[in-house]
Amino acid sequence: MEFAHQTPYSDPGEHAALFDALPDDLAGIGAVVRNLVIHYRGGGIEFTGDRLAEIDHRWVSSILATDQRRNGTPLAVPREPVDRVVGCCRDFTLLFVSALRHKGIPARSRIGFATYFNPDFNHDHVVAEYWNGDRWVMVDAELDPAGHPFNTLDMPPGPFVSAAEVWRDARAGRIDPTRYGAIPGPGTPLTLNGLWFIRTYVHYQLAHLMGDELLLWETWGTLAPTYTEADAAGTDELAALLIASDAGDDAAGKELANRYPTLGPNGRTLLDSPSGRPREWVDLLTVSRS
Repeated sequence: MEFAHQTPYSDPGEHAALFDALPDDLAGIGAVVRNLVIHYRGGGIEFTGDRLAEIDHRWVSSILATDQRRNGTPLAVPREPVDRVVGCCRDFTLLFVSALRHKGIPARSRIGFATYFNPDFNHDHVVAEYWNGDRWVMVDAELDPAGHPFNTLDMPPGPFVSAAEVWRDARAGRIDPTRYGAIPGPGTPLTLNGLWFIRTYVHYQLAHLMGDELLLWETWGTLAPTYTEADAAGTDELAALLIASDAGDDAAGKELANRYPTLGPNGRTLLDSPSGRPREWVDLLTVSRS
């Protein structure tokens, strides 16, 4: 995967020129991203209807199109929170990654769990990484760099843990899987934490690594709240390969690429959106990007 090049998801399309005026520093780019997106659950505003449906913007080109229809100004011009595009951590990250790729900087999204939003629970989260010429540097573009106990523009090991590492440790009994997910405790109609949830995120981790930077509520294949031990064993293998690839094992990275045509969505996903729209299968090759 050539992380300096746009994917269909990160490609700004006809709005690429908007990125030409972005700052060159990471803090400045992050500030612009936070000016464009508001979190659908953490932004302090309750969105409904068509506004809530903005969380299903799959493509950066769609996010930018919605912003420009509403605001029609350069991206750094301040937007009121209510005028920002409704999204989630994945959208902050994908915009940040898109902006860096536009500048020729290798960047990618990482799927896992954050330890820093809730002292008693580890929330699902998406962060960015960019290649600084020597190593991958982790950035949480959703967070203002001020006021955090760690550097959000060069995150140390610990605050964010990849889905593969969480799966490995949960399967080994070293951590409680119910403390990892979207919502703590039992939920209705489905508990949004635990091993099934972590397993899904391991597969998201692979998809994003392979350039399919999917929404966090679309699934495919055997990804479901119930699964067999054979499914879990397959995820054990996948997690081990992802961890090895993260550690610089080129052979593991090649093996992941070889397996992805079988493990990935192959252009079709089941969308189960928090916006309340009916569950539906989506053909990713034909769905609109505007």
